[in-house]
Amino acid sequence: MTVKRSAGLLLFRTSDRGLEVLIAHMGGPLWASRDAGAWSVPKGEYGADETPEAAARREFVEELGLPVPDGEPVPLGEIRQANGKIVTVWAVEADLDPAAVVPGTFTMEWPRGSGRTREFPEVDRVEWMSPDRAAPRLVSGQQVFLERLAAYVRERDGS
Repeated sequence: MTVKRSAGLLLFRTSDRGLEVLIAHMGGPLWASRDAGAWSVPKGEYGADETPEAAARREFVEELGLPVPDGEPVPLGEIRQANGKIVTVWAVEADLDPAAVVPGTFTMEWPRGSGRTREFPEVDRVEWMSPDRAAPRLVSGQQVFLERLAAYVRERDGS
């Protein structure tokens, strides 16, 4: 059985409010009424013909409809989610206006078993949050990326 792989970019910024990350609420009817565990790093799957970093950049553009901001990617490593998928993430320090996001879409049968297909946004909103506010909202396996990013920023800033 082939292991699914996914890659993404976690934007971050620092200000007088402290560290903030940009995370996305997953779109579609399955996630519409959920908050806890329904947010994600903008990411997506890739195959053997693509590098993880190239996939992370492509998926950022596909999911948010915006170019990847300039900035040096900081590797945050990989994790294995509960579903077995391996997720690799890079952090990029940049600012982005959530109101500028024009999400990509996907098609699925809805309601299930109806034979009708509908189009839904990949993400239905994005938001800047502190790591403490973001952690309970993220898919549980992705929370470690917040910890790794916070450690990187503390080391970088010497605090």
